[in-house]
Amino acid sequence: MTDADGDPHGSEGGGAASDGDSHEDPLAAAGVDPVVPESATDAAEEAFAADDEVREFLRDVAEDVRGESSESKQLSAVLYRVSDLYDDDEETSPEEIYLNVRHIMRIKSEGGLRR
Repeated sequence: MTDADGDPHGSEGGGAASDGDSHEDPLAAAGVDPVVPESATDAAEEAFAADDEVREFLRDVAEDVRGESSESKQLSAVLYRVSDLYDDDEETSPEEIYLNVRHIMRIKSEGGLRR
């Protein structure tokens, strides 16, 4: 998915814009080093074609691991989010999922939103 300027990342991706530049790469905006090479983006679209069986399997596992602890809830949420890669109705990428999970883990390590 590209934005109006042809940016494949658009203005979404979980990172906050910095210095008022709304067209900044979400990796740079999130302050992280990229771990997913740009060349992997095109391959990811092919690798994660809609697959009802894989999507349902991941969602079943997510349901099974969800417990009362915050860790099991987080793992469940990550698995469910990964299952979105196999859903035609969802628009996400491995990069977006990675950035989202990394952001959540950073908040948790810093004591949560309400410190």
